[in-house]
Amino acid sequence: MTDDRCDRVRDERPIVIAGAGLAGLRTAEELRAAGYEGGLVLVGDEFRLPYDRPPLSKQFVRGEIDDTTLRPSEFFTEHDIRLRLDAAATAVDTVTRRVRLADGSELDYSQLVIATGLRPRRIATIDGIPGVHVLRSHNDAVAVRARLAAAERALIVGAGFIGCELAASLRSRGMGVVVVEPAPTPLAAALGPWVGELVARLHRAEGVELHCGVGVDAVITEGGAVRGARLTDGSRVQADLVVVGIGSVPATGWLEGSGVPLAESGAGGGVLADEVGRTAVDGVWAVGDVAAWWHPHRGHRRVEHWTNAGEQARILARALLGVESSAAAEVPYVWSDQYGLRIQVLGTPTAADTVRIVEDDGRRFLAHYLADGVLTAVVGAGMAGKVMKARARLVQSAALVKVSGDPGIPTSTRA
Repeated sequence: MTDDRCDRVRDERPIVIAGAGLAGLRTAEELRAAGYEGGLVLVGDEFRLPYDRPPLSKQFVRGEIDDTTLRPSEFFTEHDIRLRLDAAATAVDTVTRRVRLADGSELDYSQLVIATGLRPRRIATIDGIPGVHVLRSHNDAVAVRARLAAAERALIVGAGFIGCELAASLRSRGMGVVVVEPAPTPLAAALGPWVGELVARLHRAEGVELHCGVGVDAVITEGGAVRGARLTDGSRVQADLVVVGIGSVPATGWLEGSGVPLAESGAGGGVLADEVGRTAVDGVWAVGDVAAWWHPHRGHRRVEHWTNAGEQARILARALLGVESSAAAEVPYVWSDQYGLRIQVLGTPTAADTVRIVEDDGRRFLAHYLADGVLTAVVGAGMAGKVMKARARLVQSAALVKVSGDPGIPTSTRA
């Protein structure tokens, strides 16, 4: 180790990880696995132990499981990880290396890892109306599930991954489901309209009433209960439960004035970091959904994938401790389970890509995404083997699709 790296480990102040979701937990685990024996504090804004979010819109809301906790309380004692739950990080002084928590206390740190993840977008005009929900946290999922016993018809606003998964879950319970999506198709932002239309076909075949190209103008209530909504095209839909799933934004508000560089909101926001999670501020790192890491072939970008959180945690932990580590994975991977089909996304689809539908049997499909003739992503539904076989080709393709620019981290911040 260099002297600088040795100092990081010898500093008697703990490493503080702000954010007790998957990325924060995996970072703590990887630090211990890499040999770090010093103080380690994991800070979370919820009272619950770290838990898995993907099942919330699927098995949990369907009532098939009741707990998605990732590690029991004994795990943290055995690994000497101090938990500060129900105490969100609210500010940081990067000069004195001190984090302020919501309960008024402060934590000194030797190294700070930002893993605060995302917060759900809301629609201001309908937020707070009884019967209108978002689905991001465990408490959100509990509230939605509690409403299902009395609900007959649900309106889901937004047809991203969460919205589509929730629609599939509710249809499996026999509920009527209406989905409203301002984009031309479901998953248009993630997969583009061509593949999005194949996803739309799947949902319509399962009985979902799908309205694309429109939004919600107002929620209709009667006697304090939701009865439906008026859409922006003037039409009305009936529903006694509304769930808003219009995406999320990086939870970075607490970093205001800290000097930690942030990406512009138009570029997706998040904490700017290099290829191992290091920010321009000494002693500050970023990991997971909140982190916009530098990728030599894609520039700075956030990757909101479950698998990415674990991969980044391993890389960051070893870099922080001065242990040699491989570079970030070249081929991002995400999946979504809907109606008994696993929709898999391997690579990085973009709106500028040319899309080729390679196979389509009316339900299952396989699509290739190309940039200037070079394969950039593969998306398949019920085509697991064929999707994963493309990994090697995508690794080779990545070297041909590079961005220009300096991987250095800018020091300016966004207000």
